[in-house]
Parts: sequence; C-alpha cells; structure tokens
Amino acid sequence: MSKPKAIPAVSVTYAQNGTSTRANAFGMRPMQERVYQKRGEQYLLIKSPPASGKSRALMFIALDKLENQNLKQAIIVVPEKAIGSSFHNEPLSQYGFWADWQVEPRWNLCNAPGGDNGGKVDAVQKFLASSAKILVCTHATFRFVIDKFGIEVLDDRLIAVDEFHHVSANPDNKLGDHIRQLITRDKTHIVAMTGSYFRGDAEAVLHPEDESRFDTVTYTYYEQLNGYQHLKQLDIGYYFYAGNYTDQIMQVLNPKEKTILHIPNVNSRESTKDKIREVEHIVEELGEWQGTDPNTGFQLVKTADGTILKIADLVDDDPTKRDKVAAALKDPTQKNNRDRVDIIIALGMAKEGFDWIWCEHALTIGYRSSLTEIVQIIGRATRDAPGKTRARFTNLIAEPDAAEAAVTEAINDTLKAIAASLLMEQVLAPRFEFKPKHPNNQATPGFDYGEDGYNPSKCNAGINPDGFIQMEIKGLAEPKSPEADRICREDLTELVTAFVQDKPTIERGLFDEELVPEELTQVRMGKIVKEKFPNLEEEDREAVRQHAIAALNLVQQAKKTANEGGGEAAKNTSLIDGVRKFALSVTDLDMDLIDRINPFGEAYAILAKSMSEERLRQVAEVIAAKRVNLSVEEARELAKRALRFKKEKGRLPSLTAVDPWEKRMAEGIAFLQRKVKEENNA
Repeated sequence: MSKPKAIPAVSVTYAQNGTSTRANAFGMRPMQERVYQKRGEQYLLIKSPPASGKSRALMFIALDKLENQNLKQAIIVVPEKAIGSSFHNEPLSQYGFWADWQVEPRWNLCNAPGGDNGGKVDAVQKFLASSAKILVCTHATFRFVIDKFGIEVLDDRLIAVDEFHHVSANPDNKLGDHIRQLITRDKTHIVAMTGSYFRGDAEAVLHPEDESRFDTVTYTYYEQLNGYQHLKQLDIGYYFYAGNYTDQIMQVLNPKEKTILHIPNVNSRESTKDKIREVEHIVEELGEWQGTDPNTGFQLVKTADGTILKIADLVDDDPTKRDKVAAALKDPTQKNNRDRVDIIIALGMAKEGFDWIWCEHALTIGYRSSLTEIVQIIGRATRDAPGKTRARFTNLIAEPDAAEAAVTEAINDTLKAIAASLLMEQVLAPRFEFKPKHPNNQATPGFDYGEDGYNPSKCNAGINPDGFIQMEIKGLAEPKSPEADRICREDLTELVTAFVQDKPTIERGLFDEELVPEELTQVRMGKIVKEKFPNLEEEDREAVRQHAIAALNLVQQAKKTANEGGGEAAKNTSLIDGVRKFALSVTDLDMDLIDRINPFGEAYAILAKSMSEERLRQVAEVIAAKRVNLSVEEARELAKRALRFKKEKGRLPSLTAVDPWEKRMAEGIAFLQRKVKEENNA
C-alpha cells in the first residue's frame, strides 16, 4: 500500500506569547477589547477566527447598547440551535465588567422544542411586546418573524447575526434581503460576526454600498494563534490517494491524536456510497471492537498496543444512538476532560460552532467546495488547550486519473485544493502594511526591521507586536479614497480568494508554459477588482490590485525561500523571515518585479514533486485542450495597460519586443484593431 502523496502544505509556527488569551480589567481579551472600542457604531462587522471569543465580545457590546445607547432589546440570531449555547448566561461581573449576561430561559428559543416556524415566531412577537431585554433564536426563526410581522417591529433594537457568512447578496437569500431592508430603513443597530475571511465564497454577502455602511473590526488568525499559550504550530496538508480511501486511511490517521474525521458526502467521488460500512471499516482499521459505552454511546476499540479508544459515531442516522452520542459530546461538565473521547467520526456535523478544545487533527475525506466550510473545519483544531502544542488539518482527495470519465471533476478538485492551500497561507499570515518607497521615509515606531535596523537607502521589511508586516515597495500606487484605503487594510484576502478560485487563472498559472505572469497579476486581478468594487475610481482600483498581488506574491516568495532552505528548521521559519530574505535577495523591491512573479509558481513546484510525471502531463494536456484564445474583454484590458505603458515610456508597446509582457500588450491592441476591421468590412 503506497502512502498518499502530499500537495501544497502549509506549516506555520507562532510565538506562543499568551497575549490573545490574557484579559484586561473588564475581563476582555484583546480581540474583545478592540470590538468594545467600536461599541458606539450602528453597523459593526466583526471578522475574527473560530474560538477567538466573538460571542463574549457581542455580550459586552449588547449590554452597553441596552444600558447606554437607548436600545430597547437585543436579538441574537444564530444559524442552528446548537450554536445558541454560545450565548448562555455569563457572570461577566466576576471578571470585572459592570453587568452580567443573562438570558431568561423562555427567551432562548434555541432550547425550545418544535420547529422554527409557528410557535417560535409567536414567541418572538411576545418578546417584542415585553420588557425582557435579550432573545436568542435561529436564522430561520428570524426570517419567519420578518415575513410575518415586517421589519418595522425591530426598530430601536440590536440585531446581532452570528456566522454572518450565511447571508448572501443573492436576491434568493432571504436573510440577506432582510438585512438589506433593515439597513435601508436605518432604525436598528446591526452587529454581524463571522469566522470566515471571505464573504460567501463565490457570492458577496452584501452589496458594496451596504457593506460600506459597516465599521469593521478584523482580528486575524495570526494575532490569535500568535497569542496562544499552548498551541505553537499549525500544519495544513492535502493528500492524494488512489482506490478506496478506507484502505489508506491509516496512512494519515494517527490513533494517538485527538481527531475529528469528516467522511465524504455520499454524492462525492470519494464516497463508497455506504456511509455505515465506511465507519465500520475505519473502526476495524483502528483495532478490535470492544462494545459500546452504555452511558455515552461511544464505541470502544482496542488498538494493537492495548489502548482503549473512545470513538463517537455521529454518522449513524438512528436518532436514539446519535442523540445520545451528541449529548455526551456536549456535556458541559466534561468540557475540560481530555480523556472524554479520542476520535469523532462525522458527516455534515461537528463543524461550525462545534467546540472540542482537545482536537489536534481535523481529517477530512473528499474535497469541500466551500472555502468557508474548510476554514470552519480547520477552526475545530485551532483551539488552545494545555499540552496541545501542534494541530493539523488534513484533506484526503481522490487523485485525478486522466483515464477516468470523471477526469474533469477530479482535476477541478485538485485545482480547488491548491486554491484552498494558497488561501489558507494568506489567512494564516500576518497582515501586510505596504508603503511606497521614498528617499525621505523613516522607521515607524514599534516596528522591528531586523538585525541591521532601518536602512533609508533600501526597501525595508519590519514587523510589529500586533503581527503587521510593513513592506516598502518602489512604484507602489497609494489608495486615494477612504474606501480604497479600507479595502487595502481589511479586504485583501477577499480579493486573493476570488483570484485563486478563478478557474482560468489557476489553470494558466499552473499549466501554461507560455504564460506571461502580468496577464494574471495585472489583467485577471484587475478584472476581479473591477467586478468586486465597481464604484472605485480607476486610480484606486489599480492601487487595490497592486496591494492584493503584493500580499499574495510576497507570501508565496516567503514560502519558496523557506522551502529552499530545506529540512525541518526551514519549514518552521516564520513567514516574516522568509519575507525579509526575499526582500534582501533583490536589489530593489518594486511593483514591476512583484507583477512579474507567477503567483502559482511555488504551488506548481510542490505539485510536480508529489504527482508522477505521467499524471502531471495528462492533467496539463486536459487543461491545454480547452484553452481559449484572447477574448475581447481581455484584449481591452491589455489595450488599457498599453496606454499606461505609453504614458510611462512615450511609445506604444511593440509586437516584436523582447519583453513578453510588452509583446502581449501589443497583441491586445492588434486583436482589437482586427476586430474593428472585421466589423467595418462585415
């Protein structure tokens, strides 16, 4: 049996300085304190990783709005009933705050029996008419309430939407439509919270004009993980396998690690179509079945070394069995008991909002099409817990085989896995603060510029304790409007997400040997910025494009520098070291140089090591066969870039130029001229 092969893997090491878990005089952790400073905002969007304390941050804000901002009531809206437990009573005054968080049992509708429609909708009506202050309900109940009573009934109240990525700007998304109506009416306060850094994957959560009304608080994965006490290293790996995954599971499943194993959806390529048998097979691979614990419903399995593993099966649909297991996992008295359970096997459960701090390994079989879902699954393993120094996410994916009928689907999964890997590198990295290089630039207080300190004659790279990397880049365009400035500070990851998920972009970046990188970095990213932020001036769009490409390519170059170092020590080189080494290795870090780097070059280098040459060639041929020539839209974008070239150089690009990018821009102009001629002759 061959070992599954790895494709782009991320390994990030953090400082373990304890700051993100340390509380201030009010009992607030740094993220919560940052949110509380914005408590006066009417519309607040909190982007912060799973387990960073968003629920409690909301409690602090809601109590202030009820006490000091003349709001009548607070309604907390969660995607599913299980997440309602995050908003149970909290004695905040014990830790220094001026009030406790208390929800009367009758107003936590997540605990009430029955469906979301009907009785719960009437209960919300009674709540609105009462003097009670706080209600917790599901997204579904909230939607039915607005359908039945209209949005006016929510005037002068706080609406807090947890897991906000469930909202979408799509007109068919009822929750998104209701949020838009509330913003248009402008008589409620809204706090939106999400653990995902990109809005609804392919679809925006809000229209840009609605989103611009929100004040954003961003707390990054880097800040959170850097500030943990225990967890020091996070590894993310994607693996290919051939045949049945159940035969190779033990290559990636370590029985000694606390693991959540997500088996594939029955409709996916990876599924054997018999989920019960899959679970039985995994249990058999782990050891000898010893029966079921009568109190918890956990399966007991004896491994080869005599250890008894406790396995929670959440796949079996028998409600009596599954409810017992689910209740045992949720038992609050066992939350801090590391020995309670060893492995959880799930299908469609144990993801968003599932809290098991001891989880060291999130192992997922089969590709998940939603990047939001991947981040949620990874979030299960990134809790800080005593004795837990390393956590990992592994995705086991069926290898593409060009002989199969499903080859296109298999290749798509591979491309998506690479996109997810590139995106996670971005999400886990410190935030960038880019500055144009000027001769009169000075060191920024609080930034560490390395052993030699700040050098006015070079492009410097510095880092501050909050995890910001400051980079000086020659020829960098600066955002002019407040909105463009906000995007460069807050939303670069969103653009990187759209870029790495753009199929023609990733296909060409990985497999087009004649690629001119600027076609991706300038043309494709330029198009994505224009689509995402149509209201920006062209100058601002270019500044945003440059910042997004710089963020993506600098992380890739840092990874390349670390990988070239070789060995475990290099793997654990922090990203800042890699960025510094890259900045020092070039004479001048300028925007033209960054635009000339293929963002997928390093991903291809790793892919080439993990796939056989034959398989790689087959995949490249499949992609090459569907390559299309220049489109009118791309030619127009090239012509625009050619005009910018003319402004700088005093001449138009030449078709015979040695520089491939200049030649490509000239081809764009020639293509448009041919089109005009054809239309005139038609």
